[in-house]
Amino acid sequence: MAGPGDSLPPRFPIFPLHGCLLLPGGNLPLNIFEPRYLAMVRDAMQTDRVIGMVQPREGGSREAAPAVFRTGCAGRISNFAETDDGRYLITLTGLCRFDIAEELPTTTPYRQVRADFDPWRADLQPVPPPAELKGELLGVLRGYFRKHGIEAEWRTLEGAPLAALITSLAMICPFGAAEKQALLEARDMAQQGRLLVALMRMEAVPVTTVESASKH
Repeated sequence: MAGPGDSLPPRFPIFPLHGCLLLPGGNLPLNIFEPRYLAMVRDAMQTDRVIGMVQPREGGSREAAPAVFRTGCAGRISNFAETDDGRYLITLTGLCRFDIAEELPTTTPYRQVRADFDPWRADLQPVPPPAELKGELLGVLRGYFRKHGIEAEWRTLEGAPLAALITSLAMICPFGAAEKQALLEARDMAQQGRLLVALMRMEAVPVTTVESASKH
């Protein structure tokens, strides 16, 4: 019988994108307009529809092949549309994290890698985060949203499954690249949720409070 990881291809293209995070089970909408990535999506649609999302390293070059973090997340194109001006509007649904085992020589305008999924196989059958984490997460979320001027439908958030809430918040909150990468590389969803709480708690502290504390 085929297992959940049997459809993961050993090689696929990567899409380096600053500040962008895809997690297993998450949905990432993308607006594709650069010629090399239009070619990447066309080719992916004709094969296994898998693209690996990775982040360029902080301070790295924004040239055609910037240095990237070793760990990314493979996603499958779950929605595709073409606009009148030739752009592709796609949604990537996260499958499993991976480590880049090797970047492959290729003639395509986009980069391709050989992936190692073994360290991240638990993504295919994730352990639910502890239920008590939800109250802590929602509590710190109010201060974080208030600081960033984000409006929220709290009844919807309170009724959302904790796993989906952690994934969605980690992907959409405006953390820096290093924080996004730390969330991506968290061991499991419980650790991811605790890190999310810690990051929000730090950002929700008023600047005046931090400055006052530093003077004593």
